[in-house]
Amino acid sequence: MKKTITLLMSAFLMIVSLQTMASNKANPLKNFNATQILTSYVESATQGKTELNKYLLASDFTYQNSKNEKTYNKREYSDFTEASKGLKYDCTTTYEVTEQYGDVYRAKITMKFAQFTRVDYVTLTQSKDSWKVSQIITTYP
Repeated sequence: MKKTITLLMSAFLMIVSLQTMASNKANPLKNFNATQILTSYVESATQGKTELNKYLLASDFTYQNSKNEKTYNKREYSDFTEASKGLKYDCTTTYEVTEQYGDVYRAKITMKFAQFTRVDYVTLTQSKDSWKVSQIITTYP
């Protein structure tokens, strides 16, 4: 009886351990520098590539749209991007780094559409495991 209980407990612990290891996926962006993270954001925003957003966005991420003066958190922004997954913008995109100091990196991303221009001001911060997008402010000049 004692051997049976020990065997069952061992099997249970092994199953729990395997499930925990399977659910803890490594961050594929871990070794990316700030420029590579910025490029990943541009692909997400313009090409609908949202697969890496959970690794791309900081836990305290905020998105602000100056047109409607609303601010969104990581979950709200992620829900929006997932709903538009695969949507490719017909625009020309350029970016320039506006500031870089220490663990903070800021860039201006310009998306020129046929009828309007969208500008995203993106702030990246370096966390313990990788660079993350911590803030995006979208304007329509």
